[in-house]
Amino acid sequence: MDRPSLGGATALLLLLPLLAAGVVSASSSSPSSKALTESDASVATLATASSGGQINSNSVLVALLDSHYTELAELVEKALLLPSLEAAVGRHNLTIFAPRNEALERDLDPEFKRFLLEPRNLRSLQTLLLYHVVPARIPSDAWPQSRHPTLAGDHLHLSSSSSSSSDGSTAGGEKKVGHAAVLYPDAVVRPDGVIHGIERLLVPRCVQEDFNRRRSLAAISAVLPTGAPEVDPRTHRLKKPAPPVPAGAPPVLPIYDAMAPGPSLAPAPAPGPGHGKHWFDGESQVKDFIQTLLLYGGYNEFADILVNLTSMATEMGRLVSEGYVLTVLAPNDDAMARLTADQLSEPGAPEAIMYYHLIPEYQTEESMYNAVRRFGKVRYDTLRVPHKVVAREADGSVKFGAGEGSAYLFDPDIYTDGRISVQGIDAVLFTPDEEAPPASPLSPAARKAELAQVKGKAKLKAKLRRGKLLEVGCSLLGVLGQRTRFATCQ
Repeated sequence: MDRPSLGGATALLLLLPLLAAGVVSASSSSPSSKALTESDASVATLATASSGGQINSNSVLVALLDSHYTELAELVEKALLLPSLEAAVGRHNLTIFAPRNEALERDLDPEFKRFLLEPRNLRSLQTLLLYHVVPARIPSDAWPQSRHPTLAGDHLHLSSSSSSSSDGSTAGGEKKVGHAAVLYPDAVVRPDGVIHGIERLLVPRCVQEDFNRRRSLAAISAVLPTGAPEVDPRTHRLKKPAPPVPAGAPPVLPIYDAMAPGPSLAPAPAPGPGHGKHWFDGESQVKDFIQTLLLYGGYNEFADILVNLTSMATEMGRLVSEGYVLTVLAPNDDAMARLTADQLSEPGAPEAIMYYHLIPEYQTEESMYNAVRRFGKVRYDTLRVPHKVVAREADGSVKFGAGEGSAYLFDPDIYTDGRISVQGIDAVLFTPDEEAPPASPLSPAARKAELAQVKGKAKLKAKLRRGKLLEVGCSLLGVLGQRTRFATCQ
């Protein structure tokens, strides 16, 4: 009986290691399979939530607030693109090519960044940001060798240095988006999209052309074109016209003859003999400053008169194209509302009012204030020849006109580009003869009283004059010793 019992114990001892190995393998395989099942379930749940059109905390848009992409998220908020991107996420997955904060802070041109953040360039900023978003899911392990449309309407070319497979995708090598390398592929992966970190900002061609056009205008704003009127740097006023040219030379028109108001302005002086270049696009600059007035707010009536009621905008564009500079005194909407229908109904009245608010000089708030501080009173020529507008210092600012028809410099330097300067004022200016109120009809009794008062003043003046002559004559008689013979000299 001892031998069978010993054999059973020996068999049990041999089976124990095998049982222990089975338990260990079962325990090691169970957690991994359980974790895999849970991850698949969470991904399926998030995909269902995102497909329902609601943005949850696990969205790819929320991932833009990651510490590496806060600069890009700030630009998206300033461009007012969050509603558009949320709608795009609700329709399909997105692939965002996002430059990191370092690329936007250190590598981006400061001048280009200022251009993007200007309110008038909002459309360019939106186009630039939407150029980085592709309405499709493009993971790094299936990188296509093709062009993909973006939300901006343009196409991005995706390429890779590795060999492509039969379906056109690549799984390795250096990946590029346009001319920018992908430094961090699959940086953020979410159920509704993926973010790839790229080395620099992608700039579409239309945005680059718009920036170059504005930069070229700013670069040549200090260039004096041939034939343009010269400005005295000491007084900031136009220099006197040149003396008469010799016989046989081409005629040179004075600036006021060239800009005389009428049905249409006379042609401005030619740029010069043999000069075929036009340095300035006057129409674009006038459109730019009118658009700035509308965006600034409070000057819509003045802009409406320039564009719709008169042809002043076109005439100003022609002058600026020929090299002239202008300073516009723009009354605000409250001042324009005080104009009566009679003041605008007469033929040529709106043009006459506008001409009186245009100064053929380039003046800023600083230059005008320095001039009135130095000279006390400055008379600026206007395009309403021969009338001039008077400026003087008042209450630490510049005051135009005199009396009740005066206007203060209200909004300084609304628009200054080196050729056109816009200064906001709080009243509409009129010439001195227009400011005099019309004489009210007098009653017969008042007219008789006024006539009697005038006659009394005339008699008193004649009596005073006779007394003065008599005193002089008597003094002469006294010198000759004959004064006692005249009773009137006693």
